[in-house]
Amino acid sequence: MQTGAQDQPTNGKEQQVTTGAESMEEEFMWEEYLEETGATAAPHTIFRHVEVSLQSSFQPGMKLEVASKSSPETYWVATIITTCGQLLLLRYSGYGDDRRADFWCDVMTAELHPVGWCAQNHKTLTPPEENSYLRTAIREKYSDWTEFLVQDLTGSRTAPANLLEGPLRGKNTVDLIVAGSVLELQNLSDPLLYWPVRVVQNVGGRLRLRPVGLSERHQARDTWLFYLDVRLRPLGWALENQLTLEPPAELRPLLSDPDWQQALRDAQADGQKDALPLEVFKDHADLPRHAFRTGMKLEMVSPWEQLLIRPVSVTKVYSDTYFQVTLDDLCAEDAPRSTVCHANSPGILPVQWCLKNGVALERPGGYEGPDFDWADYLKQSGSEAAPDACFPDTGDTRGFAEDMWLEAVNPARPEEVCVARISRVRGRLLWLRLEGVLQPQSECIVDVESMDIFPVGWCEANAYPLTPPLRPVCQKQKKIAVVQPEKQSAPPAEAPPVNACQPVAMDTGAANGRFCCSRVFVNHRCFSGPYLNKGRIAELPRAVGPGKCSLVLKELLSMLINAAYKPGRVLKELQQLQEPGWDSQEETLKAKYKGKTYRSTVRIVRLAEQIPDFCRKVCVKLQCCPNLLGPDLMADKCPENCSVQTKTKYTYYYGKKRRLPKAAAGDEAKPARRRRKRKAIFVQKKRRSSNMDYTAAGSPQDSDEEEEEDEELMQSCSEGSSSEPRDDQTDASSVEATSGGGGGRPRRAATLRRAFSAAAFGSFGSGPFGADRQPPDGHRRSTRSLSTCSQNNRQQQKDVKVEQEDGQLVLDRNPLEWSVDEVVQFINSTDCASLANIFKEQDIDGQALLLLTLPTVQECMDLKLGPAIKLCHQIERVKVAFYKQFA
Repeated sequence: MQTGAQDQPTNGKEQQVTTGAESMEEEFMWEEYLEETGATAAPHTIFRHVEVSLQSSFQPGMKLEVASKSSPETYWVATIITTCGQLLLLRYSGYGDDRRADFWCDVMTAELHPVGWCAQNHKTLTPPEENSYLRTAIREKYSDWTEFLVQDLTGSRTAPANLLEGPLRGKNTVDLIVAGSVLELQNLSDPLLYWPVRVVQNVGGRLRLRPVGLSERHQARDTWLFYLDVRLRPLGWALENQLTLEPPAELRPLLSDPDWQQALRDAQADGQKDALPLEVFKDHADLPRHAFRTGMKLEMVSPWEQLLIRPVSVTKVYSDTYFQVTLDDLCAEDAPRSTVCHANSPGILPVQWCLKNGVALERPGGYEGPDFDWADYLKQSGSEAAPDACFPDTGDTRGFAEDMWLEAVNPARPEEVCVARISRVRGRLLWLRLEGVLQPQSECIVDVESMDIFPVGWCEANAYPLTPPLRPVCQKQKKIAVVQPEKQSAPPAEAPPVNACQPVAMDTGAANGRFCCSRVFVNHRCFSGPYLNKGRIAELPRAVGPGKCSLVLKELLSMLINAAYKPGRVLKELQQLQEPGWDSQEETLKAKYKGKTYRSTVRIVRLAEQIPDFCRKVCVKLQCCPNLLGPDLMADKCPENCSVQTKTKYTYYYGKKRRLPKAAAGDEAKPARRRRKRKAIFVQKKRRSSNMDYTAAGSPQDSDEEEEEDEELMQSCSEGSSSEPRDDQTDASSVEATSGGGGGRPRRAATLRRAFSAAAFGSFGSGPFGADRQPPDGHRRSTRSLSTCSQNNRQQQKDVKVEQEDGQLVLDRNPLEWSVDEVVQFINSTDCASLANIFKEQDIDGQALLLLTLPTVQECMDLKLGPAIKLCHQIERVKVAFYKQFA
């Protein structure tokens, strides 16, 4: 369940809708998830194998030679007292237990050497001159330094030379294992057989191993093991202990015997040339002797089936360390299934363990009888139960508890690590729920000593993908083309059933009561306003609830924030939501935008009877249809008839009560000279700011209040800042006008035309008119005159005549007067004919065509870089012809 990079949604553009773990992989953050769910992470310290892997390769008690501070040419012996990463706390030999003169040094910068280095390199070994205490203490007991050192170093352990010098200097134990290292791996079915394996990948000590002789095409045969696993040994260990080197039986058919032997020789040669430091195995536990005998019976977590505990029998004893257990099966026709165990094997349990812990025990295959009883079963089989003394402490939970969260390996896919929750704890066994895995493989049982479980944040610390929880969203859908409400002639595609998208589980509390509510609906067909992306609104669940009012509304508002073009702006609007008469409580909501997280406190009503008023106030605040949210489901048609209303009217009636612009009443728009100049500056600087969203300037409203908002936009754009607070202060009615308040591509063309008229070609920069200059009177056109000209041209449906002259276009008509059909005709005449339908869908006429740039083409048309560049080349040819012939 590992996925690659996902398409990130951008403001106002048609986007790929992905769901489930795939869409969340890059966004999942443990800290936020635990905070939102109120969950508890399992303490890091109880994952013993991880704690060991983080320890330094240096051990307390090791001795080394340290250069004197006052005289770098002289050295003295010091003992390691403790370690902290690559820092060592040292004590000079001669101080005994006196720690007053202990000092820290960095392995990477201090001059440290193994004991014996001075003698080999003819360096002086003497107590530091400045340390009078040390020199006096040694002189009082010994006649010379040599006698003291001989006694002090006898029986001591020196720090390894390869950890003090060379490429391994200062590395932790787990970092000593690199890709290509060779180890020996014990056979699963026979503990007396080993075969070399190469390290393909080291993830924080979790190794991906491949048997030598196999290549990349055999990667399905790779094994994942933590480096502390008892099955791993250093190269040469098997032969030293009179064991056999032999490839596993299931792999032998893959290669011939000579090929296997040659692979073995190559591995041994590589292992001798780049020997793995023995410090890697210093923390491997020595297995104790077992007391099992053939015929003994016990219970065991089945290695072949998840969540099942079955009766097993000891069928073979290999040595005083290893024995074999076989699954009890009374059906003679079935081949027995066996595995190798040792005294500390995870999952082996004494007889009656399941009964004492309230856990179901599976009956042996073919067992007849209504209930399984161990006493009868032992009597019938003539066997004995393994005594409790044979087992490790089965009651030690190590500090794990129910509802703790951690990261765990998916048994069905060992390469996958998932977010997991402990659903039950019984003695040494943990029942895990793998949150990112679908049924029926979403649960498993592990031992508290398992090396397949890790603390929260382990994957992030080791840059390894983590499968996050599945979110309550619909199945993956195709791209959604958003249609502007006022131009929508046909009803939208049929929405999925209500139960197709289940909301996040909530505490429903009591069935009745003032503080609990039924469902709150999201009416997808209602007008979504300037802040919310209609495509993302369509992905939301049809309803949230029932449950506690505050929890239902908090989840609903969180979904709205995530469905916004600029989540920070919506969060800012909701923060101002408050009524004196509400019985409300404060809730912390979050908004994520451009990789940053913003938090704000929002007041949410607590009583069910206040929900309708609260939802309506939310809609008014976000300038959308007041029926977008509410306790009523709008089945077919909204009573507000919002699908035929314009954004301007909605902003007036339900928004901030702005003065209706004259353009809305049908009068000719005549922006003032000062206004034209300011908007031109905004467009020019916005194009040059690579950190801002590339959208056309302009707003669907011409009001005095909007000029103040444009001032904020110009300020943020001129600073070229990509900081989130500045983005959140930006008015969405202008920056996000390209979406048309929930509309799609047609609104983009209209917005581009407004910007063209207001900016007076200022956005072209290289054109004949500067950003702060007006065109000649003969070329000055208002929005009204341009649109009228376009309508006339649509009626005439003249053909566009394009001629080539020295590779440049020669146009017979001003492209400003081209209709949509004429633009489509021109695109069809180029090598970008396959994109003509996009121009038709987005209602792009000649005015909008001249405003298109590479960033706007990529954003508005959702094109990859190659086709976008190809298309912009043709558009630039039209611009050049326009400047030469008509401007």
